[in-house]
Amino acid sequence: MEFLTTSEAADYLRLGERKLYELVTTGAIPCTKVTGKWLFPRHELDLWVLSGLARPAGMLIAEPPPVVGGSQDELLDWSLRESGSGLGSMSEGSARGLERLQRNEVMAAAVHFHALDAEGSLAGDASIEALRAAPDLHDAVLVAFVRREQGLVLPPGNPKHLHGLSDVLALGARMAMRQQGTGAQMLLDVLLKRADASTRDLRRVETPALTGPDLAELVRAGQADCGIATRAAARSAGLDFVPLVWESFDLAMRQRSYFRPAMQALLRLLGDRRLRQRAEELTGYDPSPAGQIRFAA
Repeated sequence: MEFLTTSEAADYLRLGERKLYELVTTGAIPCTKVTGKWLFPRHELDLWVLSGLARPAGMLIAEPPPVVGGSQDELLDWSLRESGSGLGSMSEGSARGLERLQRNEVMAAAVHFHALDAEGSLAGDASIEALRAAPDLHDAVLVAFVRREQGLVLPPGNPKHLHGLSDVLALGARMAMRQQGTGAQMLLDVLLKRADASTRDLRRVETPALTGPDLAELVRAGQADCGIATRAAARSAGLDFVPLVWESFDLAMRQRSYFRPAMQALLRLLGDRRLRQRAEELTGYDPSPAGQIRFAA
């Protein structure tokens, strides 16, 4: 994969660097942060440009590109490589991934939606409901990838003694945020609502993190006291972790994409012991439901 620096990406897209930084801070462009520097995958920039291509009403791309959009996940990234599927990734959050799936701009979307049910508890099938409500996805299928642990990512030693959102609110801890439409931000919103609070009650770090690892880096660098991400992201960054929930992390796709060779290569890995071993190494994963069909339209 070829990466471009900020200046190279600005030249490639024929944008000013200031405008490029605006797109980065709003989570509107694919990028990643490595040792404090923003890098831009050239291939995903091409896909990003194509995603905004104006088309006549009703016109869809005949075949979606071999890309998994939606949420970022370390085990999924490893699986895409290990399976030999040839599938790329475009990490923009669950809601954006589902939108791209509807427009045939990705072959699948990794999703973990969150909502409250009528009793005020976390809804167990929020991702299924999101798929049911999505227009133009009458042929959708939702395949379980794993269950994974989400919680508070904290500096080593948990110096502020944060053991839940109630402590974050009471102590005014600086909380790193994710961009709207990501599963982690949805989770934070519903947990706050359940506590009769909202993001306005938090001492927020203004610039949203684009991925869980980016959020963990903010905490590791001392720019935030906490944030919500996976146990795997916390462990990878050498940070402490307070568990909040186990969630379903799934792959949404059209039924015809399910049978494509690239997707079948990825799905075959879901039943392989290598996935279970890697999940155990990363920690915070339950691969037992991997490959199960959770919903089919």
